[in-house]
Amino acid sequence: MNLSSQAEAPLSAAGGPLSHVKVLDLSRILAAPWAGQILADLGAEVIKVERPGAGDDTRSWGPPFLKDAEGRDTKEAGYYLAVNRGKRSITVSLDTPEGQRIVRELALECDIVLENYKAGTLARYGLDEASLRAINPRLVYCSVTGFGQTGPRRDQPAYDFLIQAMGGLMSVTGERDGRPGGGPQKVGVPIVDLMTGMYAAVAVLAALSRRDLTGRGDAIDIGMLDVQVAALANQAMNYLVSGKVPQRNGNAHPNIQPQDVFGCADGDVILVVGNDGQFNKLCQVLGRAEWATDERFATNAQRVRHIGVLAPMLSELFGAWQRSALIAALDAAGVPCGAINSVADVFRDPQVVARGLLRHVPHPAGVDVPQVGSPMRFAEATLKVPAAPPLLGQHSDDILSELGYEAEDIAALRAQGVIG
Repeated sequence: MNLSSQAEAPLSAAGGPLSHVKVLDLSRILAAPWAGQILADLGAEVIKVERPGAGDDTRSWGPPFLKDAEGRDTKEAGYYLAVNRGKRSITVSLDTPEGQRIVRELALECDIVLENYKAGTLARYGLDEASLRAINPRLVYCSVTGFGQTGPRRDQPAYDFLIQAMGGLMSVTGERDGRPGGGPQKVGVPIVDLMTGMYAAVAVLAALSRRDLTGRGDAIDIGMLDVQVAALANQAMNYLVSGKVPQRNGNAHPNIQPQDVFGCADGDVILVVGNDGQFNKLCQVLGRAEWATDERFATNAQRVRHIGVLAPMLSELFGAWQRSALIAALDAAGVPCGAINSVADVFRDPQVVARGLLRHVPHPAGVDVPQVGSPMRFAEATLKVPAAPPLLGQHSDDILSELGYEAEDIAALRAQGVIG
């Protein structure tokens, strides 16, 4: 079943390659919850533990907020709705013995624990890795923090913006100094949080695979700064092999040219020439076939060295084209080129529509909530259509009942403030 047809299918509790996996999600904000959402998309049962009354910080990170059937703002911020689909929510006060007992009981039944408390915090409650793996040795326990569990910064909090700066990303993002808009820039989405969540998801799945061989779980330490350093990728290696510190270069690629933003008569386009063959085709479309054999431009290495000459020449030619005509001509020639879409344009793009990336699922507020679908597709496994991100404590009674609590026990816990 393709994703577009899945979007029309009824919700199902079954399905997905991880439908046999149960996750205890003690995390909040973005990085670790993003990992939990990936696992939920893959079919895992993800139980999100939140603070009574307040819940995950991102629930209040608005506007915008989801509107109910009467058009009134709910308490569900768009930020929260982006990170928590497919999960079940229970509110538990971790600073009470009864709340700690509930979490331990859940951990006994789970395969994975995700948490992103500051190093050492959960040990005060007896909910750290050593405590929970002592009662469930098969548990895969993943801690996500700003700086990891070791090192001089282990106790310090961190946010995506800070790590983008500390991890070198902002030093290579943004226009060059001395040009309009020059200066360091953060990426427009919390990319370190998202990458950290992805690394965490990969790590816990690797640990689950190893558990099949050893019978034992594992402890995983993911630090956001570590992730950002790893994600410097080609920029890191450019420095390590050359000794030259990479600089901000606007939209131009440091290693492959021409790749940049160019202005047409009626708007900008992105040009992405990835090899010498594509450059040859570009020259044919532009009526400058001789450029492909010009020793300054014939190879990528030469184009990188002489981009200061080539880029103004391209800009002059592009400026005479209408954007749609140029894109069509380069598409036909097999040269990657495209418009710079707004977020609204993205969801109108025929390719995005064809892939079914925008979904709408029923929400308890009496409306359908939009969701961006998972990009993962399997030939042999069907991803379930995700449930809407849960209301705060929406599933508390159900989850406790599944643990064996009677109605009067649940009522007593609520009266004591242990659950919301």
